[in-house]
Amino acid sequence: QVQLVESGGGLVQAGGSLRLSCAASGLAFSRYPMGWFRQVPGKEREFVATISWNGYSTLYAESVKGRFTISRDNNKNTMYLQMNSLKPEDTAVYSCAAGATSGAIIIGTIDYWGQGTQVTVSS
Repeated sequence: QVQLVESGGGLVQAGGSLRLSCAASGLAFSRYPMGWFRQVPGKEREFVATISWNGYSTLYAESVKGRFTISRDNNKNTMYLQMNSLKPEDTAVYSCAAGATSGAIIIGTIDYWGQGTQVTVSS
């Protein structure tokens, strides 16, 4: 059974930082490109970032470029999202995802989803 479990969300003031983690089990993690998405109630899920299976290639949404950093540790079956200079508009439920390719992840074609973790940025 595949499980993706996010952690690290919480409440932070604008300008602050958070580091999200996504722990994977039940899949060949090192073979999967991975990604982060976020969703605000009443709005569509939004792509945030993706990382290749080996961590060498990353891609970010324009809204987070320069502030967020995606990374992974294949020895720990874990992916991360370092979020700096947080803004109130970053408030959302953040979910990790595994896909067949980074391109598939970008367009939302996802093989496995995590349950999400809430990030709230106060002004």
